[in-house]
Amino acid sequence: MSAHVRRKRARRRAEILHAALATAREKGYHATTLDDIAEQLGVRKTALYHYFPDKDAILYACHRESLAELDRMIAESAVCCESARERMAYLIREHVRVMTDELEGSPLAFEVTALSDARRAEVIAGRDRYEHVLRDIVEDGMERGEFRHVDSKIAVFAILGAINWIARWYRPDGKAQSGELGAQFAEHLLRGLEARPA
Repeated sequence: MSAHVRRKRARRRAEILHAALATAREKGYHATTLDDIAEQLGVRKTALYHYFPDKDAILYACHRESLAELDRMIAESAVCCESARERMAYLIREHVRVMTDELEGSPLAFEVTALSDARRAEVIAGRDRYEHVLRDIVEDGMERGEFRHVDSKIAVFAILGAINWIARWYRPDGKAQSGELGAQFAEHLLRGLEARPA
């Protein structure tokens, strides 16, 4: 396969995922059909089979891409951020960007029950890894005196809950812009963690 063909296939695959995200945002995952996704793209359903065998494969691909983004964010935050606060702020901003730009506010981010057992276990394991990294950052911040003493598990659940709820209300054509939204989330969510002066 030539480089040109690979690029063309990758572009078409991304278009299919984009159409699936948009359709699921409007109809929900279970009500969305391959016909709906094909209609969104302006192609026949059979054209999708060159890239994905079924709707679940599209769902799995969306999860795989979002998990890859989380892994990238974790690696970058370890290099670009010195303090626990900076690292957490970076991850919050980037996570909001993934929810708004990559997943386009789609509820596909939460749909795992339709996946096969093996795929569901893979996705859950990836989410668990990310959650544990966030908890480690909170605990590191407490040790450094940057964060006040809290239950790191509950603190991270509160952060993730706030970010994940974006899928319930965000619209790509709305007033809230990704970068501004991420900065506001980081400011609000970190205030509850910051150490208070004696």
